[in-house]
Amino acid sequence: MLKSVLNYLERSEDRFPDKEAVIDERGSDTYRGLAEQARRVGTFLAERGLKENGVVAVLIGKNRAALKAFWGAVYAGGIYAPLDCHAPAARLKLILEVLQPSFLLTDAENREKAMELADSGKVIGLEEALETAADRPLLERIQKRRIDLDPAYIICTSGSTGIPKGVVISHRAVIDFTEEASEAMDFSEKEIFANQAPFYFDASVPDLYCSVRNGAALHIIPEKWYSFPIKVLEYIRAHEVNAIFWVPSALIVTANLRALGEVDVSCLKKVMFCGEVMPTKQYNIWKKYLPGARYVNYYGPSETTYASTYYIIDRVFSNDEALPIGRAAENTGVLILDEEDRPCGIGQAGELCIRGSGVALGYYNNPEKTKEVFVQNPLTPCYQDIMYRTGDLVRENESGEIEYVGRKDFQIKHMGYRIELGEIEAAAMGGKGVKRCCCLYNERKQKILLLYAGQIGQEELKEVLKARVPEYMVPGAIVRLEEIPMNANGKIDRKLLGEQYGK
Repeated sequence: MLKSVLNYLERSEDRFPDKEAVIDERGSDTYRGLAEQARRVGTFLAERGLKENGVVAVLIGKNRAALKAFWGAVYAGGIYAPLDCHAPAARLKLILEVLQPSFLLTDAENREKAMELADSGKVIGLEEALETAADRPLLERIQKRRIDLDPAYIICTSGSTGIPKGVVISHRAVIDFTEEASEAMDFSEKEIFANQAPFYFDASVPDLYCSVRNGAALHIIPEKWYSFPIKVLEYIRAHEVNAIFWVPSALIVTANLRALGEVDVSCLKKVMFCGEVMPTKQYNIWKKYLPGARYVNYYGPSETTYASTYYIIDRVFSNDEALPIGRAAENTGVLILDEEDRPCGIGQAGELCIRGSGVALGYYNNPEKTKEVFVQNPLTPCYQDIMYRTGDLVRENESGEIEYVGRKDFQIKHMGYRIELGEIEAAAMGGKGVKRCCCLYNERKQKILLLYAGQIGQEELKEVLKARVPEYMVPGAIVRLEEIPMNANGKIDRKLLGEQYGK
């Protein structure tokens, strides 16, 4: 039985030692080279005293080096936590306060920033680690003590109080998702994946693990091309990429800019998406240009290891029809519950709750928040059965397919990222002179709007936000009001503000 994601790496190393495993704009690594360099990093971390299940924060750009750091941390029995190199220092410090990492693993390009974020004794240079001789007996002893429920990685997501949450995902969760996806999509060593999502975002998980599980090649698309869909498609064509896991935002931009009509990417045979709603209009544009490809609509928050349900699109949809999010994945239980925690009937909207091996171990160093959403299944009160409350409203149609309806709280999906509007509000309240604020999201326009009352100017407040939250969380519009209206309960009247400004 597979009990560690390392089983994937070592199996592919044995089967395809000289095959290219990962390719970026600087070069490539074979499976033998990737595994050997990961063992060097793992040995270095273990010899430096990394305890089992200790956290290794990784501050490395989107390139091959990051994967060596991830796998190295796992070899040493640790948990890797990717960080966004472009995030404001203030937010990175908040994340590190939550993680309390044993080490901050970085490269020469980001070392100066790393030294500003952590004590010098915790900062480790990847280049130095790669010079260490791999101690296989040491690593084997570590791995023998590991179990499949040990954490593999932590993905940090937005938090409503302004403090990011660290989602802890086990080896078992990753393995079960990867096995299901690989079998459902018939992945093999012939697959050529093209990674688009950043590694600190859970949308990169299928790229990393489905490729290594199957001995496939993974291309890391250069970040500088993200604003140029034609460049990205030219890369796909040049390298004969045949499978992609992308967030809908990337597919939407490509469709809207008519890039598919400019570049022939008929090499693409499998197009999978997850992270936000995929508009049927843009899906139909992709289908028009790539009619022979297989399309899959995945659904799942970070707390359930990328995807809990999926729908292999098998029929024609008009532009005004919504794509279903399908049925539960293998070893996944899906519950749709009403406000009284009773199962909903066909066509009745309720909260989607998920149980099974893919559910996260909780939020790192945050037991209170963990208890709020990782809760006992109310339908099985006689034994422990933990489910995750997604906060998403869905319904089941007559065909047994699940359809997404919307959110029940202030959490949104924007550009593929799951964002707590409360975190943006908390950051805005840090602006000198801000008395009160409210954040809204226009799903149709895919735009974040911040309304505030105070003496600070809009541009100055925007600079405050840029220093505190990632670029994708900075509101597209900031409006200053004389007062923020309150409702009868003394709370911000979000309904009124939504009617006045959210359309």
